[in-house]
Amino acid sequence: MDFHLSEAEQMLQTTARDFAKNEIEPVAAAVDEANVFALANFKKLAEVGFTGLAIPPEYDGSGGDVMELVLVMEELAKACASTCDIVDAHISLCARPILLYGNEEQKKKYLPPLCRGEKIGAFAITEAEAGSDIANIKTTAVRDGDFYVLNGSKLFITNGPVCDTIVVFAGVPDLAPRGMTAFIVEADMPGFSRSPQYEKVGMKGASNAELIFTDLRVPAANRLGDEGKGMKICLGTLDEGRIGIAAQAVGVSQAVLEHCVEYAKERKQFGKPIGENQGIQWMLVDMACQVESARLLLYRAAKTMDEGANPVRAAAMAKLIATDTCMDIAVKGIQIFGGYGYMMDSPMQRYFRDAKLTQIYEGTSEVQRMVIARDLLR
Repeated sequence: MDFHLSEAEQMLQTTARDFAKNEIEPVAAAVDEANVFALANFKKLAEVGFTGLAIPPEYDGSGGDVMELVLVMEELAKACASTCDIVDAHISLCARPILLYGNEEQKKKYLPPLCRGEKIGAFAITEAEAGSDIANIKTTAVRDGDFYVLNGSKLFITNGPVCDTIVVFAGVPDLAPRGMTAFIVEADMPGFSRSPQYEKVGMKGASNAELIFTDLRVPAANRLGDEGKGMKICLGTLDEGRIGIAAQAVGVSQAVLEHCVEYAKERKQFGKPIGENQGIQWMLVDMACQVESARLLLYRAAKTMDEGANPVRAAAMAKLIATDTCMDIAVKGIQIFGGYGYMMDSPMQRYFRDAKLTQIYEGTSEVQRMVIARDLLR
């Protein structure tokens, strides 16, 4: 098996790394402190075509595949996890399902403005009683002539305060209990509203909100796929989204590791750099092995999806290991930095706060274990 990136992939990785280092990393702390959607970063992403990754050029996308999207997301997360989170919701959870499950008219209408960064995408499945149990959604879609009438609400939606185009899942009552259906909803449709953004522990530049649908009439032409096929679309989208979260976790982990290596060389105690102490060395070794292991699982999952093979187990494994690794490394990073790592002017505290969310959204670590176990025992 060849673990090397192609020349084109290496070039894209280098471009993304330079962009993230020069444009995103310098403002990462300010984005976190501002606690609002990182619109300036989103516009920068659009300018270089990163809002249209993995979407064909005929829809104004930048082309490429999931592997290339993963390479860019990893570099963005290394610089600013919030910015990477925005991209995951915008592309993996909104633009990509429209590409994969939409008809030609839907693709031509919705993908170009998303790819150009003129519209911001979101994905809405989570509800008060449907977090890990997505089959328990209560939002309904009742057919009324050439429209469906949507009623319900969605919680914790990434990009929620600013999104324009949303892939929404609702149950068609006549088809219950297998009536989950996907729709493309526009934020300017009458009956759409949203809450103020949530106050979160981390990922503060990727804002979240509750989305509310009150007798919202969405055209039948905006139905994504057939009635009752929403569960398949949702799970397929989440497989790809989980690969995106794994990329995010690997990027954050790599950032922590690099900071810790540099700090271990510079910080002196007892007359020598702390990196000369075996206890610190072994922590760094463990961290490096964890990051590389997570990265290999991530790349395998991305390649599996690009090759058209069943990605369920690979995606779940990548997300489980990468996110658990990210949290563990963030804790170790603070330990290596000691008191400085616990201060709010240290990037370690931001990595720590951001890391925790990766274990929760788009399927908790516990859900990933359930998915893997089910696949092993089927």
